[in-house]
Amino acid sequence: MTQVEPAMRQGRRIAVADLAEQIEAILRRHGLNEVQAGALARTMVAGERDACKSHGIYRIEGALRTVAAGKVRPDAVPRLAEEGEGPIVRVDAQHGFANPAFELGAPALARAARRHGLAALVINDCTHFAALWPEVEALAAEGLAALALCPSYASVAPAGGIRPLLGTNPLAFGWPRREGHPYVFDFATSVAARGELELKRRAGEELPEGWAIDRDGQPTRDPEAGLAGAMLPFGGHKGSAIGTMIELLAGVMIGDLTSPEVLDKLGTTTLAPMHGELILAFSPEHFARGRPGDPLQRAEALFEAILGQGARLPSQRRFAARAVSERDGIELTGPEFALLDRLLNGAA
Repeated sequence: MTQVEPAMRQGRRIAVADLAEQIEAILRRHGLNEVQAGALARTMVAGERDACKSHGIYRIEGALRTVAAGKVRPDAVPRLAEEGEGPIVRVDAQHGFANPAFELGAPALARAARRHGLAALVINDCTHFAALWPEVEALAAEGLAALALCPSYASVAPAGGIRPLLGTNPLAFGWPRREGHPYVFDFATSVAARGELELKRRAGEELPEGWAIDRDGQPTRDPEAGLAGAMLPFGGHKGSAIGTMIELLAGVMIGDLTSPEVLDKLGTTTLAPMHGELILAFSPEHFARGRPGDPLQRAEALFEAILGQGARLPSQRRFAARAVSERDGIELTGPEFALLDRLLNGAA
């Protein structure tokens, strides 16, 4: 393993594999088993690799707080329900993190989608961690289109409301491409991910207008007041409606917790939320069967038309950052190297 040398604390790059090894070692040192630590490390490294700082090593301390609070099982081994012939695949996360549960269920989901054209993976009793784009990217790599969605904890006021009720409720979509990276988007149904507010707070920066309201329901640009009050949905009533849909599909429908129920169980927004996740996988070939044209080729014509207007495809910046990280290593700041050093060699 590459150790954090004093010179690194000035900020420099670290190889992707070395960072993964280091994060996994930190998580194992603090009680996570191999299944949990490995999946979380891969997710955090993906965030850092793709320059998504709010989903990278910043999340280590939150994961450790959640473990220390007894709200997630660090020794959990997810269990895949016996695979049948139907289109619904179920994984019981055993009150561990969602990431290893998805890694366990994804191959069965892909098989079911190829068999039926459409299949769903239901993950129950999990603790959500970081982004959803790794899930849809993994399925796109299998030639499948995918949707992933989950609730969170109550931190977003519904449109016209003044108190937190909905979660940030992320939604991710992936479309396979024969060459290059898939078409992928992943966004919260709030104006921004909650981690972005925390990063603004840490940096001493103001929030953009329209991101949050304070405890009294008044607009605020103060990250501290926004974190204590409520975030706002993107697009007003449109984001509010999509966020509610996710509560219904990925909470109520799969027999798991909604965002207000999560907050009631956690009692705080400083821990990772516990709930369920729903991932849908589609076989474009099945859906287009009997119709003219190749769906993947037709999609490329659409993408070329978007790019031809000077627009960009979502995740292009992320993929560009990935190429740099894979070639030159992941760039971390001095304080980030110091955090890794402290967690690896000192106290949590």
